[in-house]
Amino acid sequence: MQSTPLKRLCAALIGTALFLDGAYLISLNKIHLGTILPLLIGLGLLIFATFYPKIQILIHKTRFRNIIWRVGCLGFLLWSASVVCFFGYLQLATQNNTQPAPVKAIIVLGSGIENGQPSATLAQRLDQAAALAKQQPNVPLIMTGGLDFQEKFTEAEVMSKYVQQNFSISPTRIWLEDKSTSTDLNLKNSQPILAQLNIQLNEPIAIVTSDFHTLRAAAIARKQGYSHIITVAAPTPLINRYNSWLREYFAYASGWLFNEF
Repeated sequence: MQSTPLKRLCAALIGTALFLDGAYLISLNKIHLGTILPLLIGLGLLIFATFYPKIQILIHKTRFRNIIWRVGCLGFLLWSASVVCFFGYLQLATQNNTQPAPVKAIIVLGSGIENGQPSATLAQRLDQAAALAKQQPNVPLIMTGGLDFQEKFTEAEVMSKYVQQNFSISPTRIWLEDKSTSTDLNLKNSQPILAQLNIQLNEPIAIVTSDFHTLRAAAIARKQGYSHIITVAAPTPLINRYNSWLREYFAYASGWLFNEF
């Protein structure tokens, strides 16, 4: 069949791109579903392209194998379509990131540190938070994040230092929530700090996070009683943007299934 060489070529090209993408990011110690899955899918496509004739023989040996193969391919295509739809939904939901109205507090969600410095993703969040803090100079900032593996300082401490050094944000404006290890805990542990500041959950509170994370963060916040949320989306670095979005696809599905929001 004339389509056979084209199938193999497409599988080889897409497989190579996905495999290299996952392998490169994993080599940078970014190990999560958003990097592991592209690597595995890429490897599968490369195997398919390399051993296409033998695979076809195995598939068509019995009617049962052929049915299983077709069902598997259909399932993969439907799943791929759902990922594309989710990416489109994220893009539409975050593209109108207008300047937020005045808020009572700015909560910055952590996103990992590397060798005592904010990760590229976290730095984008902090840059966005600092810009908002400059525009609203009397608003307190709550930095959230506990101690990462093999790190000496908590995320909250590193985040505080970053905005002080890079944007001259006064330390008197910064509050640290340095025990949390998840979005749920970031927001839950921030509530006692808000209470200390005499800020109610029904008052306007900005939550600064990455573009892909705004939907889930807002949903979790609403479940915890935050009723006037203003999400501020920071762009995700292009190098790992779609890997992060893929990771969020599973996190969002998991949160929905397990009633996290």
